[in-house]
Amino acid sequence: MAQPASIEVPVKASGASRVFIKRAEQFGLIVVWLAMIAVFGYLQPATFLTWPNFSTIFGSQAVLVVVTLGLLIPLTANDFDLSIAFVMTLSSMTVAVLNVNYGIGIGWAIVAALALGLLVGLINGLLITVFRIHSLIVTLGTGTFLHGFTLWMSDSMTISGISSSLINAVIVDRLFGIPLEFYYAIGLAAIVWYLLDYTALGRRILFVGRGREVARLSGINTDRIRIACLVVSGLFGALAGVLYAGTQGAADPVSGTSYQLPAFAAAFLGSTSIVPGRFNPWGATVAVYFLVTGITGLVFLGFSSFIQEMFYGGALVVAVTLSQLVRGRQEQQF
Repeated sequence: MAQPASIEVPVKASGASRVFIKRAEQFGLIVVWLAMIAVFGYLQPATFLTWPNFSTIFGSQAVLVVVTLGLLIPLTANDFDLSIAFVMTLSSMTVAVLNVNYGIGIGWAIVAALALGLLVGLINGLLITVFRIHSLIVTLGTGTFLHGFTLWMSDSMTISGISSSLINAVIVDRLFGIPLEFYYAIGLAAIVWYLLDYTALGRRILFVGRGREVARLSGINTDRIRIACLVVSGLFGALAGVLYAGTQGAADPVSGTSYQLPAFAAAFLGSTSIVPGRFNPWGATVAVYFLVTGITGLVFLGFSSFIQEMFYGGALVVAVTLSQLVRGRQEQQF
């Protein structure tokens, strides 16, 4: 009678340890984020632990959250979109040029910017699937082309004076002291979460990302799924551009380049949290604010602005390494 009891105890302990490890993987990034806030708050309580500081962090990074969410969708289908930051710049410049230079209403300017984002995504998708060119090459090429086009369109100048109605809707109007753009970003994260987790299309995207040939043999139109993912990525890039124009009240032709690296770092770091081993919107959103909190705290401690590039670059390497550990160090097939 004693023997079964001696066997049962280790089994229960083993099960409890597995649950603990799973929860640690899911919420480890959040715990580290909170610990980071505590450390910086202890070192700089008068400046860091203030509601205006957190309001600025949450509001000012909504654009980066939207860019990261846009990256997640093609990444889930195992495609890269290196053009999304340039789509963002083109979108913000389109809003500025049409609204300021040509006097077109802000609503129509936003519609035109979003249409451009959809068009770029469609072109990317068709080039990748029809001509069987790698997504890295196609999106790098289209992104560089868009950068040159944006410079030509703006005459390499910053255009200010965007309609105050957009600025009010993005950065001036607030809820609980946080600009509305933060809530727009959270709303988009919820939409992406629902798409990937609770729709048939989301399941197909995951299936395509894990094995295109297997998905094709199962009857899934992989090319159509990949095109759709890149079109949505282009739309999210354009939405980020509209938010950027509303945040700054202006558009400059090189604004998007500073968002590319942080977005990839947040996407890969987020894949180690909430749903470990998979690109997911809530993990990516947490990762964005984790990275920005770290940079903000270091700046408050007296580090120069160069720390931002070092922090994001190092975070990308660490994030990819951690995501590989979570995946069991399986070789990535790009």
